[in-house]
Amino acid sequence: MEKESTQEVIIIGGSYAGLSAAMALGRAGRKVLVIDSGKPCNTQTPHSHNFLTQDGQEPATIAAIALSEVLKYPTLSHLNDLVISARRIADGFELKTASGRSFKALKLLFATGVKDLMPAIKGFSECWGISVIHCPYCHGYEIAQQKTALLANGETAFHMAQVLSQWTKDLVLYTNGQVQLSEEQQQQLHLHGIPVIDTPVQEIQQEDGQLKSLLLADGQAHFFKAMYSRVSFAQHSDLPESLGCTINEQGYLVLDDKKQTSIPGVYAAGDNTTMARTVSMAVASGTLSGVAINSALTLESW
Repeated sequence: MEKESTQEVIIIGGSYAGLSAAMALGRAGRKVLVIDSGKPCNTQTPHSHNFLTQDGQEPATIAAIALSEVLKYPTLSHLNDLVISARRIADGFELKTASGRSFKALKLLFATGVKDLMPAIKGFSECWGISVIHCPYCHGYEIAQQKTALLANGETAFHMAQVLSQWTKDLVLYTNGQVQLSEEQQQQLHLHGIPVIDTPVQEIQQEDGQLKSLLLADGQAHFFKAMYSRVSFAQHSDLPESLGCTINEQGYLVLDDKKQTSIPGVYAAGDNTTMARTVSMAVASGTLSGVAINSALTLESW
């Protein structure tokens, strides 16, 4: 196995949070390696919004611009590889990658994001991020005031219905089975003109990711061009947990006020730490983490 020199910081995950952290550290003159496997969770998403100067840009284009800017700093380097193991050693951490390389670092930053878990509905995954979306702040403007479906249940469904009422007055809620809403919530939805349909969704009929209709278990087809839904998720990398990092009940890495996990020397940034999944917030999270890591390294050297 090829041995590599020790880095001050290794960042695992080279999307918006990881590259933002790298820039902050590079501008502080830190020796940093970004290792990224090139599989962001927003691969299918055609456009990104709510990020100043890049509104409507393709996510991959934003990431490419970010990488080119980061690599202008001479102490920063980038490797397209997959980290498969991480362990604590006397003077930091040792990582091994799928290509057989070994690296050491004083500090680790996990910017590995999360992976969405698709429901067992035919056509759902093909539409995810394109015409089946999770966030009105990210994509709601483009489909505002259209007839829109919402696939959700329980408290999540009620909250999303309230939020989505700002973007459309023509909303239909599909609970995909037994309704898990209180009588009061159902009355509120009725008062706001939001039908609730509990017939299971059998298939999302689509073409190239563009929603055409929802095919229900009773054979009826309901026609929409867009649908909101919340899906479950898992940490994209199990390495933080293998190191002993605490994960909360919602499935996110727990951080202190200095962006450090429960394991000293291990930090995290981006989607693996919060439900606020936007490019702008990931960038902000990465910057804060980079500053925190540089501060820790500086104080430890005194």
